[in-house]
Amino acid sequence: MEEKIVSSAANALDYKGFPADKSKTGGWIPASLILGIEFCERLSTMGIAVNLVTYLIGTMHLPSATSANIVTDFMGTSFLLCLLGGFLADSFLGRYRTIAIFALVQTIGTGMLAISTKLPQLRPPVCQAESPTLCKQATGSQMSVLYASLFLIAVGTGGLKSSVSGFGTDQFDENDEKEKAKMNLFFGRFFFFVSLGTLMAVTVLVYIQDELSRSLGYGICSVSMFTAILIFLAGTRRYRYKKCAGSPVVHILQVIVAAVRKRDVHIPTNENLLYETAPEGSRICQSGQFRFLDKAAVIIKEDHATNNIMSSNPWCISSVTKVEEVKMMIRLLPIWATTIIFWTTYAQMITFSVEQASTMKRNIGSFQIPSGSLTVFFVSAILISLAVYDRLIIPIWKKWKGKQGFTNLQRIGLGLFLSALGMAVAAIAEKKRLSVVTKFGRNTQNLPLSAFILIPQFILVGSGEAFIYTGQLDFFITQSPKGMKTISTGIFLTTLSFGFFLSSLLVSVVKKVTTYGGRNGWVGDRINNGRLDCFYGLLAILSFIDFGIYLVCAAWYRKHTAEKNLQAEMVANKGSPTEKC
Repeated sequence: MEEKIVSSAANALDYKGFPADKSKTGGWIPASLILGIEFCERLSTMGIAVNLVTYLIGTMHLPSATSANIVTDFMGTSFLLCLLGGFLADSFLGRYRTIAIFALVQTIGTGMLAISTKLPQLRPPVCQAESPTLCKQATGSQMSVLYASLFLIAVGTGGLKSSVSGFGTDQFDENDEKEKAKMNLFFGRFFFFVSLGTLMAVTVLVYIQDELSRSLGYGICSVSMFTAILIFLAGTRRYRYKKCAGSPVVHILQVIVAAVRKRDVHIPTNENLLYETAPEGSRICQSGQFRFLDKAAVIIKEDHATNNIMSSNPWCISSVTKVEEVKMMIRLLPIWATTIIFWTTYAQMITFSVEQASTMKRNIGSFQIPSGSLTVFFVSAILISLAVYDRLIIPIWKKWKGKQGFTNLQRIGLGLFLSALGMAVAAIAEKKRLSVVTKFGRNTQNLPLSAFILIPQFILVGSGEAFIYTGQLDFFITQSPKGMKTISTGIFLTTLSFGFFLSSLLVSVVKKVTTYGGRNGWVGDRINNGRLDCFYGLLAILSFIDFGIYLVCAAWYRKHTAEKNLQAEMVANKGSPTEKC
């Protein structure tokens, strides 16, 4: 009787800890379960974020600037905690446990939020119609419950988002050409489910919150997340698992600490005298940049343990390859820094732009569109831009230039330019809205002006996100060392975090600087009393300046990459001995 040959996936285990059998684990079925939990995460997070500012202003009676900052701080914290989630997944928990634990945390947070919006004692009294300007703000205890709910949601989002895409790719074997092709399809479907979840959030969920019950809308988020967890756990036997390999953050810190310890050491001119333990085929040649870090690979007397044997303490000495991997991460930082401003402009689309729409006509016949649902044009712009790029631009570019579309740096640059242009258009639209406010009075709740004048800014910034998000993700994954793909994804997500935090900082600074002598300032307590057009204009100027700086950084990075490629070619062709690793 013939024995059945078992084909195992490379570096993957099943739920029992044995090598994963390809016929029983991985593939599209478990990957689809992972896509489902990502869909519910986006539905919950964006269903809360895009409409939260209207709740804070209309129900909790907070000032406009304060409400916008709460939303951006919430989103910023969510993405910043991706680093914590990634660290725990790489070092201790693994991606499967990280997803399950943090998804449960997010479920609890959305449940708390649903309860806090339902109970009358957790909200201030409704404003009196005869004196709308004398509304009582939410108390400290009422806000504490709200903050606790948002913090739990942020923690859950950060931990979940750090691992879900990586765990999805774990279900495919990179060494198998057929499965590798499926993995490439997974990235496209992953972004599609992210966009689909966002689209459902800004349409169906926002409508339920505004027209039926906000607590019902948040309750749907909690129930959907809990259901997604049960479905996710149901696939436990079918998943492929990877061992915890340790966090790249520790690797980076080890190189830095070793270099600082040897700060007074002289670097030898002969690279062969430096410490190296990597196999011949995976070594990285020493570069001329950031020479201080090379001191971590210098061998000194203290590095020898007893009997003249080299110490293996990574906090004292690092190989040349490890040092060069850290240098590769450092070279990503200028691009990282110049992409932060985009997410600051993005933040305005889910805060002030939604508040703008709430003061304007949003009717299509007898149906009134919820103000938060106007961001559907933002999401639609993303999906349309991606479709046009894939089906039109890539074929034309391939025929004309012989290349598969724009490079990742070109896509990032295009996204930055479109977002800067979007802020300039937003300033013009707000100037028009304020002219109507001046004509009909600052206390007018429903201005006789169509909210559809905001569509161009949604389209421009949305199209910008389509290019910059895919460009950033591609750049940080492909340009980072092989063992640091997870941390590079986390670094990419921190651009979103710092962008939201920068938005909060700008709003606070602008409010303080422009509020003097009894003036309301650019971002006043009520949007009709401020000069949001000036604030948008400031963001447009900063965005165009940032775009110029980005072009310089991108040119510097391309130049260095070309030099490294030339060096690698010389090594491959047995060029100058000084160029060999």
